[in-house]
Amino acid sequence: MSTPDSNASPLFEKHTIGYVPPKDRHGKVRDLFTLWFGGNIAPLPIVTGALGVQMFHLNLLWGIVAIIVGQAVGGVLMALHSAQGPQMGIPQMIQSRAQFGSWGALLVTVIAAVMYVGFFASNIVLAGKSVHGIASSIPVPAGVVIGAVGSGLIGIIGYRFIHLLNRIGTWVLGIGIVVGYWYILTHIETGDFLTRGGFSFAGWLATVSLSALWQIAFAPYVSDYSRYLPESVGVASTFWATYLGCVVGSTLAFVFGAVAVLAVPEGADAMDAVKQATGPLGTLMLVLFLLSVISHNALNLYGAVLAVITSVQTFAYRWIPTAKARAVVSVVIFTACCYAAIGASTNFVGNLVDLVLALLVVLVPWTAINLIDFYVIHKGQYDIQSIFQADGGIYGRFNPQALTAYAVGILVQIPFMNTPIYTGPIPKYLDGADLSWLIGLLLTSPLYFWLASRDTAYRRRQNEPRVAHGASTRATTTPVNE
Repeated sequence: MSTPDSNASPLFEKHTIGYVPPKDRHGKVRDLFTLWFGGNIAPLPIVTGALGVQMFHLNLLWGIVAIIVGQAVGGVLMALHSAQGPQMGIPQMIQSRAQFGSWGALLVTVIAAVMYVGFFASNIVLAGKSVHGIASSIPVPAGVVIGAVGSGLIGIIGYRFIHLLNRIGTWVLGIGIVVGYWYILTHIETGDFLTRGGFSFAGWLATVSLSALWQIAFAPYVSDYSRYLPESVGVASTFWATYLGCVVGSTLAFVFGAVAVLAVPEGADAMDAVKQATGPLGTLMLVLFLLSVISHNALNLYGAVLAVITSVQTFAYRWIPTAKARAVVSVVIFTACCYAAIGASTNFVGNLVDLVLALLVVLVPWTAINLIDFYVIHKGQYDIQSIFQADGGIYGRFNPQALTAYAVGILVQIPFMNTPIYTGPIPKYLDGADLSWLIGLLLTSPLYFWLASRDTAYRRRQNEPRVAHGASTRATTTPVNE
């Protein structure tokens, strides 16, 4: 008797946003651990983790506690999204049509696309600078192209190759960062390694928020990398494999940044501190991190491509895009990002990061609505056929309850925001701590549940026959990429 693994998909992925039928399901749930562990040992989380001691002046102990708390809390939301993948068999953004309606989900999908294009562009600049730092004879623009093409090829090959690279990366980067820790801790150059900084509740809250938001930023595409797993893997195992991989990998990287900047004289940039603190291992560490950037950035490109295709398919609903369409969109995006990155000002990366931080504010209420709808209201049971219909089928073009809760969820965050683009009135009383994400989650979740429960149309939909999430039924009624 054949199993999904015995009929595993080829290396080049043929699917885009269509339902993945049982015959194309493959992989093990442990693949989620290696994907998110290896993908999070990279320069950006290292730089972000260093902010707790650099910007908010925490000492090492309180910095580590704040990082762990933030990762542990944010990781719950991220892993709950991941657990939807095997049960639904479709990408996260197109699944949002079941909550917001076929047209209502377009706003969130476009925002997700912009955010991940921003992440991709920022990372290819970082890759270009890393290439130049390793080999000064290679100019930064050439390094940008190298980074973009490398990530582009990985993203075009697709899902299976992304998982394969991160299985390798887990061992290589895991060993590399452990060796890096060993060298730093045995060659500390400062006398205030444990005593520099102190504790402030506001600074601690700010560091917790940064750490939690790192996890929440994965929410719009995390289930894209679990949707090929057999449905039989279940919710719990998918959750824990994702949660442990992402939380452990991110925590190691965040704390590594804090340790590195405390091990060298005050004032050093985080990545310069890493190179200085790791001594003769510095160049090797930069090479490993460069490879990590290229591999991880493929996820940003892949997520952006799926979001763009989902946006277009909202109006061209009869179009079932193939692997060729995914490749073409990938090339268009990474070519445009290369052109923008090479010709942009020196503030290009900073401006993009500012934009991404602002966009997180509008993704938090989406997270709340999606999770409440999946786990509490529908309990994982959706009519997949309706999700692909132009009029949204039983979900309609717009869901006013979800859109109302979404709008309120954004508005209540504004006074608590502290981003480079806008700062609300409340963070000044919290020493700059941005708690907008927490307020958005706490208010949007019960509001959406209350609105959905009072909606007579919703109660009527609950009593209508729908396609269950059983694989055999769904496969016959859902668009499938060939």
